[in-house]
Amino acid sequence: MTLSVLLGGCNNDMQKNDNLQQNKKVSDEPTISVYMHKTGETKQMKLEEYLCGVVAGEMHNDWELEALAAQAIIARTFTLQALEKGQLTSKGTQASTDIEEFQAYNADAINDRVKQAVELTRGKVATYAGSPIIGWFHASAGGKTAMAKEGLAYKYDEPPYIQSVDSPDDLAPADVQNWQVAFSQADVLKALNNPALVEIKSARIGQKGPSGRAISLVFNDAMEISASSFRLAIGSTKLKSTLLDKIEVQGDQIIFSGKGYGHGVGLSQWGARKMAVEGKKAEDIVSHYFKGIKIEKRW
Repeated sequence: MTLSVLLGGCNNDMQKNDNLQQNKKVSDEPTISVYMHKTGETKQMKLEEYLCGVVAGEMHNDWELEALAAQAIIARTFTLQALEKGQLTSKGTQASTDIEEFQAYNADAINDRVKQAVELTRGKVATYAGSPIIGWFHASAGGKTAMAKEGLAYKYDEPPYIQSVDSPDDLAPADVQNWQVAFSQADVLKALNNPALVEIKSARIGQKGPSGRAISLVFNDAMEISASSFRLAIGSTKLKSTLLDKIEVQGDQIIFSGKGYGHGVGLSQWGARKMAVEGKKAEDIVSHYFKGIKIEKRW
C-alpha cells in the first residue's frame, strides 16, 4: 500500500469526527510541512494525518488503545509546541520523519487501532499555563522518571510539570528492566574524546539526581563528564539509560549495569502500557507523568 493511501485513509477516518466538533469553539487543524527523510520529499499534511505515522512509529501498534491514545496526546503536544516556537528542521520544514531530529514515523505500521487512538484524542493537547508542554517521552523509566536536568542535561529551569514519579514499568522486556553492556577501552576513550586520557583504569558513578540516575561519570578519579552526554557519545541504543547500578573496569572492557531504556523524562511508554492494562484512560496516564497540566482541545 502506498504512503499516500495510508495517510489518506487515516485522514478520511478522522474526518468522521468532524460532525462532533460543530458545537465546540475550536481552531482549525493545522496543515504542516513534513520532510520525508526516506525519499527526500516535502509533504503537506494535516497534523492528525501526520500523527498516525508518528504513533505507529513510536509505539507498538498492537498495544492497548488507551496507551496509544496517551502517546497520541503527547506526540500532538510535542508537534504543536515545536510549531508555536517556530522550530524548523534541518530541511526548513515544520516536522521531519527522521527520528534524529524530530519524532519517529512509520506509515507502514498504521493500523485501525492507531487510527482509533488518534481519532479518540483528536485535537487534544497537554498544556501548562495555557501553552503546550514539552512532550518528552521514552521507552521505560526503570521504575522512576527523571527530572529534565538529570535525564537530559536540560540547560533551563526545570519545567514545573516535570517531576520524578513512580512508573509501573514491569511489563518491559527483561533486557530493558535490567541490563549489562560492555564497551572496549577504545570505544570509551573515543566517546570521552580527551587526548590526555590513554587508558581507563577506573570508572564510577559521580553525582546522582532525584530519580537515582547518574548525572555525571568519573573516570580515573580525575575526569568527570556528563552522564547523558556520554550516553549519546557512546550510543544511546547501547547504553540504554543513565539509571546505572554500577560500572566496572575489567581489563580491556568497561562494563555498565543498569535498568530502563531512554532518558527517563516525561511519559514512559512501557509504564503507559501497564496503566492502560490496569484500566487507566489516556488523560489519566498523561496526567500521571506530567503534573499540574490540562488537556485542552485545540481543534
